[in-house]
Amino acid sequence: MSTQPSMRPSAQQPSSTPLSATRERRAAARAFVRGPLPILAACLLWGSTGTAASFAPQGANSAAVGCAGLVFGGLLLFVTTRGCMALVRAASGRDRLALLVGAAAVAAYPLTFYPAVSRTGVAVATVVALGSAPVFAGLVERAPFGMRRRLATAAAVAGCALLVVGQESGGVRADALGAGLALVAGLAYAVYASVGARMITRGHAARPALAVMFAVAAAAVAPLVVAEGWWLADVRGAAVALHLAVLTTCVAYTLFGLGLRHTTAVVATSLTLAEPAAAAVLAVVVLGEQLTAISWAGLAVVGAALGVMSRG
Repeated sequence: MSTQPSMRPSAQQPSSTPLSATRERRAAARAFVRGPLPILAACLLWGSTGTAASFAPQGANSAAVGCAGLVFGGLLLFVTTRGCMALVRAASGRDRLALLVGAAAVAAYPLTFYPAVSRTGVAVATVVALGSAPVFAGLVERAPFGMRRRLATAAAVAGCALLVVGQESGGVRADALGAGLALVAGLAYAVYASVGARMITRGHAARPALAVMFAVAAAAVAPLVVAEGWWLADVRGAAVALHLAVLTTCVAYTLFGLGLRHTTAVVATSLTLAEPAAAAVLAVVVLGEQLTAISWAGLAVVGAALGVMSRG
């Protein structure tokens, strides 16, 4: 009789273990849908920016093309977002300063990324910019890097290097200035992603915080668009600006804000390593850019690093 009580727990363990594992899988799936999935969806849209910009009329200023998307998309994001002015009124002095820093970073991104695209090509510029963003985000956030994240980050950087080397061997215009501009764009992205994450942790809603940053940045770069915006009168130019404004700015950053509520800035910028892969594939399929075997190997390494880093 004394053995029966001890037998009951052991008999119940096989049935409770699968239930616990099922709950864990469901919780992991919910966490993925709430955080990484919207960010990855945004990355697919962002991956089309360089390709779309390449269809602008010949002679259009590359920075003005990118800034046009920011001006129209930032204003669209602002007017379709509730609570923007309430956020500004309720924000502390420190929060307002953070929003200004974030806005400056938002404005810096198109001023550096699109000229980098014109000098190095879509694939190289996107991979360098977004491949460097997780590294910059870790520095900005001062986040502790475990061994797995360090190895994944090193792999991502190595993958970016392979892609650039492969493109140069394939005759693509890859120069030091273009790569430097892409790195500045990666830093800018990391800064405003970090500011957005910090505003969320301080109790502010994600979308209004991003909308305010983008509206201020839009106002800052609007003079360039006015001065260099002759190409907007062309049907093709207007279509490019519409694509950049609606899909890659308003919709994409709405998705990004949703995902940022449930991830850290470091993880979010790590997930954007999906964008270079999408951009490189679009450059090959739509623009006919050629990727060498070395470049494809670099993309594979970036993809593997993304799989590791998306786990947090």
